[in-house]
Amino acid sequence: MQHRVPSVTTGPRASLRGFVISASLAAVLAGVAGCSSAPVTAFDLTAPGQPPRGGGGVAGQLVVVEPVALAPLESERILVKDASGAVSNLGGGQWSDRLPRLVQARLIQTFENGSRLRAAARPGDGVIAEYQLATELRAFQLDATTGEAFVEISAKVIALPAGKIVRARVFTAREPAGTSTALDVTQALDRASGSVFLDIARWMTGGRVS
Repeated sequence: MQHRVPSVTTGPRASLRGFVISASLAAVLAGVAGCSSAPVTAFDLTAPGQPPRGGGGVAGQLVVVEPVALAPLESERILVKDASGAVSNLGGGQWSDRLPRLVQARLIQTFENGSRLRAAARPGDGVIAEYQLATELRAFQLDATTGEAFVEISAKVIALPAGKIVRARVFTAREPAGTSTALDVTQALDRASGSVFLDIARWMTGGRVS
């Protein structure tokens, strides 16, 4: 009586097949990487030069934490929002850093450029702060419906070390973009964000908010 032994593919042939699949996948990935290597222009934001000095506002040392934001705003991408609410990325450019980190840096610079606060710094800079400015990026995009750059930032001032919110407000600004090119859109977003930064500085230091 003969017994049949099941055939099993083992040894060099199986290993070679796996190598061929891996090599083919590597070639595809290399091709994709080659196609995505086109240069992209990086754009920056600016801080208002001399915010007007106010009176009766928050005076003391301040830490400005990195803004929180939803996933679409947590990157270097420049966003466009259409009438249906769909969000897409604008081609031809990107921000020079992750947007929340860039906004944090320009807010600090705005305070340094002329506010009554003795110091504005990041957490971890060794500053013993009396207040913390916590912000949320709610909008930072081109509104394709109106052709305007739209920026909305929610801000809270928190007294330390108690952790009590002493002020809260939402700041918005719109600026016409002119065209949908990366240069025009980023310049419009820069103007809108600069207006918001200035209003936050005035609000913090007791000056007039537009």
